[in-house]
Amino acid sequence: MRIDKNDLLRSILESFDRIDYIKTADIPNIELYMDQVTTFMDRNLRKNARYPDADKVMTKTMINNYAKNDLLPPPVRKKYSKEHILVLIFIYYYKGILSISDIQTLLQPITERFFNKNEDFHIETIYEEVFSMQSGQIEALKKDVIEMYNRAMETFEDAPDENKEFLKLFSFICLLSFDVYMKKMLIEKLIDSMKEPDRKKEKKDK
Repeated sequence: MRIDKNDLLRSILESFDRIDYIKTADIPNIELYMDQVTTFMDRNLRKNARYPDADKVMTKTMINNYAKNDLLPPPVRKKYSKEHILVLIFIYYYKGILSISDIQTLLQPITERFFNKNEDFHIETIYEEVFSMQSGQIEALKKDVIEMYNRAMETFEDAPDENKEFLKLFSFICLLSFDVYMKKMLIEKLIDSMKEPDRKKEKKDK
């Protein structure tokens, strides 16, 4: 197995440059029916799927389950607002790394306090603030990935020649996986800390 180091790294960095989030201006200001919601999500997020020709971005069943599990406020007369779409985008990104329970813990305070509020500070404000950090974060991530890649390419120098390149790639994947594992563990601890006030309240009520 022969790895072209320059091509591999260049391909990874170019994929980062293609990442973009859905702008609030691109989301219709009119209420949408379910079919229109799934079409919008598919059109805007399919390019991020691992297998764009096969993966389902978000199905009707998924959206109905999100509403049943209190991740998504229920539609009004079977119609979904712009705020519904914003919450669904959050769910789309979270569902790859978090459990339904954790997403519920994370999003419930947001939807309870800011969903469908006729005030200056609402879901759209939160969405724009969070996703506006993307550009700077991607640049930092690229630097981090380059550092891990270079470290991985220095490993297994004493390995048999026929296995060296594969083991270097394995080393790179391990470094990335460890980074994801640690960050996921941190996210879960932060979400657990959000549950603490509710647990204390439950004990007090008993």
